[in-house]
Amino acid sequence: MPIRIQTLLLSIGGFRAKLGVIMKRVKTAVVGASGYTGQELLRILLLHPGVELVCATSRQYEGKTLSDVFPRFRGVPGADLKFCGASVESILGAAPQAAFLALPHGVAVEYGRALVEAGVRVIDLSADFRLNDPTVYEEFYGKPHADVPLMQEAVYGMPEWHHKEIARSRIVGSPGCYPTSIILPLVPLLREKLIEPETIIANSLSGVSGAGRKADVAYHFCECNESMRAYSVPRHRHLSEIEQELSAAAGCPLRITFIPHLMPVNTGILTTITARLAPNASLQRITNCLQQAYATAPFVRLLGADKPADTKNVTRTNFVDIGWAVDDRTGRVILMSAEDNVVKGAGGQAVHSFNIMFDLPETTGLILL
Repeated sequence: MPIRIQTLLLSIGGFRAKLGVIMKRVKTAVVGASGYTGQELLRILLLHPGVELVCATSRQYEGKTLSDVFPRFRGVPGADLKFCGASVESILGAAPQAAFLALPHGVAVEYGRALVEAGVRVIDLSADFRLNDPTVYEEFYGKPHADVPLMQEAVYGMPEWHHKEIARSRIVGSPGCYPTSIILPLVPLLREKLIEPETIIANSLSGVSGAGRKADVAYHFCECNESMRAYSVPRHRHLSEIEQELSAAAGCPLRITFIPHLMPVNTGILTTITARLAPNASLQRITNCLQQAYATAPFVRLLGADKPADTKNVTRTNFVDIGWAVDDRTGRVILMSAEDNVVKGAGGQAVHSFNIMFDLPETTGLILL
């Protein structure tokens, strides 16, 4: 092993040892740990000073170590943990205090009730616990929700807006990648009534990893490279949670136009939103509103007026960058955001909720550069 890597790992070990006196380590499971989001969760949790990783499930890789499946983890403390079976009994046998569900929608719900009733605090990264209306869930996901009471108990895991609820929750539905990039710029402006809600249009571009780690011709290299296309038009599934959260901010039912696109990069989301300004709005009021809303948010970086966001500055981090501009010709505001779809849009945001749930400093394990 190169000396610099050895030195880094020793430093991490020493850092954990020093923090061990003052920082508890939470026994943690990752259910569905072999996909892109699961891999990102492992990357963060293996180096998280407040985590003891006790269980990682994968039907495909059961019996193999984390470093066997993901060679990038070789030599990292804890990477000799073996993938186990995905049964609830296997998970509970490891005695976790927390569990991340990195599973497809419709599958995560099969684990939620059993884990919560066993005293495990759950952070779900699928869509199963993001919505509070079972009718909307069935409309967008094509079948009735299997546990409506638990769905309605779950807290929408956006730390910037639901911190107190996350802190006391048993189960959190962590937001999707597209919704994060859209909700964060819009909520402050809707709350302060600085835009006309019915005029919102959001265009988002995502890296190919957003489709998951699966074999599908549409996402092969030759299909995606040197090409861009819109998809899931006119109603992407994430629209359901976007409208849920924006409606709550606006204080009235809200419908928006949302157009997702696939772009030929591994990770990253770039979103551009436009909306008509309310009569009382101005560039200065927009600026003041966003600055006040996110003054203490550790992972929201406000770029300022007339400064577009760029995905290259946020990939592999838990930051979301937001810029804005006002078009005086059309009377519309332009909001621009960039994030990493598997970190701030998935694994990193889930760990942020975990930190809050277990009363750890919010940024623990998440200052990734």
